[in-house]
Formats: sequence, C-alpha cells, structure tokens
Amino acid sequence: MGSSALSSPLTELQSRLPELMPRDQRRLRRRLDGVRRVRSREAREKIIAEILADAERAEERLARRRRAVPEITYPESLPVSQRKDDILAAIRDHQVVIIAGETGSGKTTQIPKICLELGRGVRGLIGHTQPRRIAARTVAERVAEELGTELGEVVGYKVRFTDQASDRTLVKLMTDGILLAELQNDRLLEQYDTLIIDEAHERSLNIDFILGYLKQLLPKRPDLKVIITSATIDPERFSRHFGGAPVVEVSGRTYPVEVRYRPLGEDDDQTQGIVEACRELVTEGPGDILVFLSGEREIRDAADALSKAEFRNTEILPLYARLSAAEQHRVFQRHNGRRVVLATNVAETSLTVPGIKYVVDPGFARISRYSHRTKVQRLPIEPVSQASANQRKGRSGRTSDGICIRLYEEEDFLSRPEFTDPEILRTNLASVILQMTSIGLGDIEAFPFVEPPDRRQVKDGVNLLHELGAFDAHGALTPVGRRLAQLPVDPRLGRMVLEADKHGCLREVMVIVAALSIQDPRERPADKQQQADEKHRRFADPDSDFMAYLNLWNYLRERQKELSSSAFRRLCKAEFLNYLRVREWQDIYSQLRQSLGVQPNSAPADPYHVHVSLLAGLLSHVGVKDVMDKQRASDGRRPIQEYIGARNARFAVFPGSVLAKKQPQWVMSAELVETSRLWARVNAKIEPEWVEPLAQHLVKRTYSEPHWEKNQGAVIALEKVTLYGVPIVAGRKVNYGRIDPDLSRELFIRHALVEGDWDTHHRFLKDNRRLLEEVEELENRARRRDILVGDEALFDFYDQRVPADVVSARHFDAWWKKARQEQPDLLTFSPEMLVNEGAGVSARDYPDTWKQLGQRMRLTYQFEPGADADGVTVHVPLQVLNQVSSHGFDWQIPGLREELITALIRSLPKNLRRNFVPAPNYAKQVLAAVRAGSEPLLDAVERELLRLTGVRVPRDAWQLDQVPDHLRITYRVIDERKRTVAEDKDLDALKRRLAPRLRRTLSEAGDDLERTGLRGWSFGTLPKVFEQGRMKGYPALVDARDSVSIKIFETEAEQRRSHWTGTRRLLLLNVTNPAKSLLGGLSNQAKLALSRSPHGGAVALFDDVVNAAVDKLMHDLGGPAWDPAGFDRLHQHVRAELHDTAAEVLGRVEQILSVWHAAGTRLDALRPGAATDDVRDQLGRLVHPGFVAATGHRRLPDILRYLRAVERRLTKLPEEPWRDEEWMRRVHKVEDDYHDLLEKLPPARRGDPDVVEVRWMIEELRVSFFAQTLGTPTPVSEKRITKAMERLAP
Repeated sequence: MGSSALSSPLTELQSRLPELMPRDQRRLRRRLDGVRRVRSREAREKIIAEILADAERAEERLARRRRAVPEITYPESLPVSQRKDDILAAIRDHQVVIIAGETGSGKTTQIPKICLELGRGVRGLIGHTQPRRIAARTVAERVAEELGTELGEVVGYKVRFTDQASDRTLVKLMTDGILLAELQNDRLLEQYDTLIIDEAHERSLNIDFILGYLKQLLPKRPDLKVIITSATIDPERFSRHFGGAPVVEVSGRTYPVEVRYRPLGEDDDQTQGIVEACRELVTEGPGDILVFLSGEREIRDAADALSKAEFRNTEILPLYARLSAAEQHRVFQRHNGRRVVLATNVAETSLTVPGIKYVVDPGFARISRYSHRTKVQRLPIEPVSQASANQRKGRSGRTSDGICIRLYEEEDFLSRPEFTDPEILRTNLASVILQMTSIGLGDIEAFPFVEPPDRRQVKDGVNLLHELGAFDAHGALTPVGRRLAQLPVDPRLGRMVLEADKHGCLREVMVIVAALSIQDPRERPADKQQQADEKHRRFADPDSDFMAYLNLWNYLRERQKELSSSAFRRLCKAEFLNYLRVREWQDIYSQLRQSLGVQPNSAPADPYHVHVSLLAGLLSHVGVKDVMDKQRASDGRRPIQEYIGARNARFAVFPGSVLAKKQPQWVMSAELVETSRLWARVNAKIEPEWVEPLAQHLVKRTYSEPHWEKNQGAVIALEKVTLYGVPIVAGRKVNYGRIDPDLSRELFIRHALVEGDWDTHHRFLKDNRRLLEEVEELENRARRRDILVGDEALFDFYDQRVPADVVSARHFDAWWKKARQEQPDLLTFSPEMLVNEGAGVSARDYPDTWKQLGQRMRLTYQFEPGADADGVTVHVPLQVLNQVSSHGFDWQIPGLREELITALIRSLPKNLRRNFVPAPNYAKQVLAAVRAGSEPLLDAVERELLRLTGVRVPRDAWQLDQVPDHLRITYRVIDERKRTVAEDKDLDALKRRLAPRLRRTLSEAGDDLERTGLRGWSFGTLPKVFEQGRMKGYPALVDARDSVSIKIFETEAEQRRSHWTGTRRLLLLNVTNPAKSLLGGLSNQAKLALSRSPHGGAVALFDDVVNAAVDKLMHDLGGPAWDPAGFDRLHQHVRAELHDTAAEVLGRVEQILSVWHAAGTRLDALRPGAATDDVRDQLGRLVHPGFVAATGHRRLPDILRYLRAVERRLTKLPEEPWRDEEWMRRVHKVEDDYHDLLEKLPPARRGDPDVVEVRWMIEELRVSFFAQTLGTPTPVSEKRITKAMERLAP
C-alpha cells in the first residue's frame, strides 16, 4: 500500500519531465533515480516533495520563456523574407538545414527570428555562432533591435571576456570558439535546442570542428535543430556532410558586374598594371575603386605609384589588418570625390566597404599555410581560388552595375581551384587535437570533419603536443596537457605559462604570452614610421624582443595609474599604440590569471627564468647561427645571416627584430613565417644549455668513442645531443655505464683488470701484474709470443668471476669490498694458468746475469727486431770495461745457442751448407757433443761438423755478417748511475771508442797514484794492478822524453808496452849517454856508413842505438823494475854495461847500413818493375827511422842476413826473372793473408810477440826463396806460416 502511494507521485513526475527544458530534464531525472535507492519512507517523501517543487519551478521558468517570445516581423526588402515560409518548413521538417545566400540577403539576422516563430529557443537556447567577435556583438544588437527588446534579455551574446546573456535569453550570439569551449562542460549541448552556424563557407578551424562534432552529436540529440548558413560557395558540401540535408538558396541584392581581363605583359610589373587599370576605370564615371593586394608592402608600393599618377580629386586609402582602428574606420566614413581603397583579402567577405563600384583584382593573396617540411606557418603569396575571385568581383555590384578588371588571363582564372582550401587543411592542428583529446572525442583521424585534414597535418599537430609535453610517447594526455587544454591560448603559449609557474616568473610570462596571442599593439602608420619607431624603441631590450613587451606593459601600467581613462587613450594614440589592442592584451592577461587560479609573483623575475619559460613553448623554434660565406653577393650587398633550425630549416632574423643588427649565436623565435624567405619575427638570444633540461623527451642522444678513462675509473663516451637535428651539445663526456652496461663492463674488464690501466690499491692486481711481467720477460728472452696466454684468456678469467652489474671502478670497489672477505684469492692468477700448454721453455735457459773473471754483469732481453739492442744485452759497468773480454760471449745464452749454431750453418756457402741439412738437426747434435764455453764456438762447431760428416769447414767460409743481429750479444756500457754510456755488438770497438773516457775514469780513481815530471825512482813500489771497488787498472811508467810519468792503463798489454819504454827513459835519465864517446871512436869509413842511415841525423841514430842497448840490458835482468830495489839493480847494470853494449849494437848497425846502402845503389841501377818495387818495399820495412830499437839486439844479425839475401836476389834477377816472379807471387799471397789477419786483430794485440813472429817467418820465407844458400835458423814454409796465422785468428 505504502509502495503504491509513493510510486504514484514518482510516476506523475516522470510524465512531466518531457515537457521541461532538456537541462532540467536531465537534472530531475538523476534525482528521481536516486530516490528509488532511498529505503527510509520519511526521507523518500521529503526528497520527492523537494523534487516536485523543483519541477514546478522548472515549469514556471519554461512558461516565462514562452511568454518572453516577442512579436516577430520581417523586413520585406530582404531576400530572405521572400523565402521565409520555405525556410520555416525546411527547419520544421528536417534536423539539419543549409541556407545559402550572398552577403546582404538578411540570413544572419532573420533566421534566428524564424526559429523563434517555430517555437525554438524556449526549451533551450537558440545558439548562433559568428566567426568574429565584432560580428557577434553587432548581429546581437541588430536582432534585439528588430525584436524591440533590450540587448541581454531575449537576445544576448557571449564573446571572450564578455557575457551578455541571462536566464531570460532565448537567442545567444557567440563566437564559434565560445561554443567549442562550452563543449568541455556540456558534451551534449543540452542548453541549446537550436544551433545556427553562420558564415560556414569560411571553413575556419572552429567551424569545421563544430560541424564534425555536430554530426556525431545529432543522433544522440534528435530534438536539436542545426541550421548552417553559407555564402553560395559550395553549399552542397555541407549537405553531403549531413547526409543530404536540404539546401535553401536565398539570392542576394546584387547588380550585374562586367569582367575585363587585362593580363600583364612580360615586362610589366603589377604596380604599373594597377595604375593602368585605375586609369581605365576613372574614365567609366564616378564611383570608388577597390584594389585587392597581397600585403602591406604591395599596398605601399601601389599607393606610391597611384599618388604619382596624380588622379584628380582622388583619395588613396590603405586597408589591412595591422592598421590602427582609426585608419580602418576612415574607409567607412562619408566622403567627397573618388576613393581608391587598397586592401588585402580582408575585404573579400569580412568587411563590406561602402560605395565600391569598381574592383581591380591582380589575382593574388597571402594565404596562411602550414609547411610540413619546416613545421611552421607560412604566408606565401598565391593565386586566389575562383570562389575568392568571384567574391572580389561581387564587391563591385552591391549598389549598382560594376566593373571588375582582372590582371590575368581568363584561361588562368578557369584553371584555378574552385575553392580556397579550408583552414583545417592548411594549419597546425595542435590546438584542435588538444581540445578534442581533453573533451575525449577520441582519434582525430576518425573524427567526421567536413574535409578530413591531411594525415601529415594531424601528425604535426600530435608532434607539437608531444614537443610541449601535452602528450606522452604513446599519445596519451599528460597532466601538462590537461592544464594546457584549460588555458584560453595557443598550446605553445600555454606551455610557456605553465613553465613560468615553476620558475616564479608567472607575471612576466603571462604578459608576454598575452601579447603574443593578439595583434601587435604597436602601430606603424605608413606616413609616420620613423616617429613610431622612435617611440617604440624606448622599450627595446638589446637581447630580446620578448622583453620589449614586458617593458611596454610596465610602462603602460604606470601611466594608466596616473592618467584618467580618456587621457590614457590619448597617450596610446600619441605614442602609436592601439588602445583597443592594449585593452585586449590586459583582458587576456586577466583571463589567463583566472584560468590558472594562482597568484603571480610580485617581485620582478630574472630575465633568465623568463626566457627559459618562453623556451619551453618554442623548442622547435630554436636556431644556431650558420657558418656564413663572407663573400658579397653580385649586387654588392652582404648575404643575409641564416640560422639552422629544427629539421634543417633555414631562417633569418626579421629586419624589425632587435637582434637583426647584432645577431647572437643561438636564438629562439616566437614565430617563423615564410614570405620571400623564412623569417623569425619575435626573437631572443638564448644559450644552448637552457634547451636540454626542457627537451629531455625530445632530444636525440648519440654516443661515440666509448673508451676507458683511468682517472675517472669508468668507461666514458662523447655524447652529442640534438634537438630536431640542431646540435645543442657536442662532444660532452658522459659515463657510458648507464647507457650500455654490457660494453662498459667489457671495457672495464679489458682495460682496468686485464691491461691494468687503473690506479688502485687492490693487491690482487699487483700480484697478477708481477706474474704477467715474469712470463712476458720470459717471452722476450725466448723471442716468442706464444708462451703467455692471450688477453682473451685473462678476460674470460675475470668475466667468469666479476658480477654482471660491475661496469666501473666504483661498482667494482663496492662489490670487491664484500667478496674478498669470503674469497680473498678469487681474482688472483696462478703461474700455471698464464703459460700456454706445450710452451716447452725454461727460465734457466735465459739467465739474469753473466759471470766472467769474477765479474757478475746483468743481462737484459729485448724482442724488437730492427732495434739496435734486439736480443741479449750484457750491462758492463764502465769501470770494469777494461777487464771484460769477448771470451765466452760467442756461445750466447743457453736459450739462443741452438738458434745461433743453426744460423751459423745457414750462413755457409751453398756448396758447404748442403752437407748439413737440415741445419737445426745438426745444431742439436753439435750442442749435445760439446761443453759450452770451454773453447771458441767456431772451433767446436768446425770440429763436430767434421766428425759428423767428414766435411771440413774453413774458417773463412763462415759468413758472420749473415747471422741475425739478435743472436749477437749487445754490450751496453753503463756508468755508476746505471745510465747508458754507449753500446755496440763489437766489444773491442766499444773499448776503443770509450778508451779516453775509461782512461779518465781510471785517472780520477787513481789520482794519488799518478805522477808527472819524475826523473828518479822516488815513488816507492809501483803496483802492477790498481783496484778500487770493481774497477781495475794497470799502472805503468810513461816516457815523457825529459821525464817520466806514472799513468794507469786499461789493459796489461798497454801497461807492458808503456812501462818498458818508461823504465828505459828513467834509466837513461840517470846514466851518462855514451853517444859522444862512441862517435869519437869511429873510423871515417864507419862514420860514412852511419851517415847514410834513414834517421835523418846522427843524434837520432845514436838515440836509437842506445835505446836498443838499454833494452838488451833490461832484458838481461828480466825486464823493467817495479820497486826501488829492482830499479837500482837495473841502474847499476846499465851504468856498467851500457857503453860496451851500445858499441856492439853500433857495430852491427854499421854493417847493416853498409849492405842496405849497397843494395839500394844496385836497385837504382836496375830497370823498374814489379820485382824492384817489391825489393824497395822490403828494404823500407827492414831499415827505417827507429829500426834498431824496434828490431832489438837479438834480431839485428837477422836484419843483416835479410839484406844480404836481397843482394843475392838482385844479382839473380836479370838471369831468372820468371823464377823471381813466381817466388814473389807466393810471398805476396802469404803477406796478404798476414795483413788481413792484422786487420781482424785488435790494435793492442797486433804488437804481441806471437803476432810479430809471423812477420819474421815471412822474411825467412823470402830468404828460402831468393837466397837459399844463406839458410834459415829454423825450417820455414808457406804452410807453416798459414798454421801460425790460424792460431792467431780471433
């Protein structure tokens, strides 16, 4: 029973809902649905009572609205009034109606009245959209006036910043942008029962969006009526869009227009063509002329040309959007005479210029187009479409018959596109996409536009929103995007405002953004450009056009506080500022502030923060200065500096920008517009480092040259950061570990652990490095590169043990700190793992030192073919150089011995070498049978090869120069600081080269021992060996002619030679020279013989004789003395025996010189030839200055015998020349071998007795050949001499 009682009022309420306004229906229906869920009877009854009261109020509201419909009348003169009934029926019978009519047909003002007559506007508003605010206001005023009501009651309007509508309003005029904004809160547009979309032919973005949205909405709102009004430009397109909606055509009030085609000649320019066309039209009679031009510059050029043409009683007026309001208003004022109005395409449909009878149409306009390539809005000059050309033509037929002159061919007109592309096909869709996404309309590509935009435009719009951070990488709306959608400005500008909120510069950026979203409030009248520029220059900032807006704003705010409203208006006019735009600027600022709902900063912001905030919206408008060719163009002008921007676009700073003269390296631009070229219009200097933090989601990072850096303890790469192709960072070092962990770990292991290129304290690395160095040294010594395992084996060792997340030194230290507690030897190498299997090498074969005569010398190894010290090097201290001999070094170290013997065998001539193949096998057998170092190497090798093969290898067959250098020991002499003094493969050559230095070293060491100017034995015992540390020297007396010295020599041989002559000189200094007494006792014949000596004088001869006598006496007592007692014995013996011994020597010399002279005389008598030359050479070797002492007392009789043998030879020579020649040839061969031997022997060795003995053997050989009857003391032959020389061979 209770339930039935409750359901009755609910059912009654439910039945009353359809008669209410749709928004009341929806609200009350929700409340009724809620009541059914309430269980408490009392609560339900209370709620139902409230709903009932609410429904009654809604019914009353509806009744009031119905009563408010005024009496409706229609001006009979308007064409639309003639078709009222047709229009009324079409609207009544169809959900969508298209009404097509020219300007002046009355469709804009009368259709809202027709809808009211149909009863529309009562249950919901009649929404009436206009493309422009001024039209929304003026149409609302006109309709209200015709209905006889006050504006804001039955008829209201709503535009940005102004809402003149109320609950009583039935017809609401508004801009199409307002209707779009209302969609966000009223998705079904339930406040409206009728929508009139006016001027749809303009096909603006907003109109296309509304039409597409309505197509989706109408099935959900069958009660909603839609009327689309359009000029007669392709109304069928709208009909098709709405499924064949009816089209009602209303003709406008027009008069016939004559079209004249006056194409320009090849040499004519457009300006001249306009002047000629005007001249032609002036002759047609009175009436104003409207000339369509594509831009301000063309208007100025035409105005100048027409002024110079001096048309009588004619006023020339420009008309374009940037003109001040006062200048635009002049066009609509009454006037006398003729006017020529020069206008852009703003005069095609937006403004109706009164009094126009003639039109001049050059056929071009600047049409805003979005460039897919540069991603900027362009304003190129293009031929207008046929529809635009006909609109222009129609302007001359509003009040009377007209004439339109087209400055192009009729064929050109017919070939043009029929209609201008709608804005959606030539603009960036970012704002539309953002609004659609925020409303939740889904994919823009699926949205039913009248003409779907190009996919590329959609993509560019999405890309811009991604650039601004409104969309994420998946195209989903971000929190930034949601906030952007709520702001009443372009998304780029909105992004700047949101960024400013972060940086505490909201006030400044909102000021700049508000300025960028309107037309520039600064005006430049054509006749007062200089004055305007001077006024505006006060606000300029040297680095930023943006800051000029802020400076102007601050100035205006200060003046506005000081001045009354009218005085402020006058100020704006005087300073070339558009007052209305200034007010609009301030209104947008206020609206932005309200939209954000935050308090702007009160303290002035840093310009840096301001520009960073602006940059957030202009990331694709950044440019870097291009490298410019310094050469001037052919016309003498400097080329324009270009910037490289996003996607390789090239732009230049607009000449009106503050940056035009002093252009920075980096700029950002609020607007990139393409006219004659791509210009950056509002600019500021920026730094590239500002960009990256804002563009993290956009930048592309490339990395090059990843490499290990020891100092960083990490893998470092060079990072290049580009934004749309513009390099904002080049060559920045970054840690590569987070970018490519796998490669970074590999490089860390290879460089830090395997190669040891890391400064660290870890003990395992030091131990591993020591083990590696030991094996590497063994490789150098063995001259092999296959002993140590490769780097890959070491890498694998670490790779298996080091965790995958260790990519740098820091990571390693953190891990190892824990890991070594449990496994301290985890990363330590073992010697076994470092040596390849089967290497077969022992460190014992490559010793560290070489021992010789108690000296230990360090050995080092170098495996560097081609280097001077390639192979084994023995380090010889300079102080022991004189003690080291090459003995034993010919055997090399054990590890290279087999290779050395192999190389020696391979150096043999082919006829010998072929007996020892394969050479390595014979080398092994030789080594197995000998004891290294016990004899010279070649002796052992020759003997063993003879034993193994029976083939004897002559000593001169070895080609030692073919043995590789690394198999010959390098002798490196070092000083006491271990520095290299010199090095050589030839020890004797090294000794000769360093002899002066060694002698100096010995002298310095033996400074207390060495003496000079000695004339007696006053120095005690002279040691035969001087030793100091490792240094060893050999002291000896040195003959200084009038005295003797004590000097330390390097070798015993030098000591022996010097000490003999030094002792002889000291003895002579202490005895009486017998020369004078000997000379007195000579016969005249003896004197004559002695006078023919080669000495050059008696003194030299007698000195030579006395020296030989002293030598003989010293020899008798066993040689030189080393202590005072020995010298004293020698002295006594020489003093007693010198005279007699010298006389004996002199007698022998007399005989020698007599025979020598006779042989020489006979030689001169013979005919010169090879034999005489040979004899002359022999005589020179036997008798020469100093020959007496050089020959010695014992051999003087031999000299006499050799000379007599010469006499015998000379006697026989004429009789047996052929025999003499044969013997001489045989002697020469032996002599040549002897000279070769001497060259091979060290200089110090050449004077040794066993070497000199060979010389005497050759003389005995001459005796045996040429004077056999004289006989020789011992048997002699060529073979014996050869054997003796072989024993001497080094």
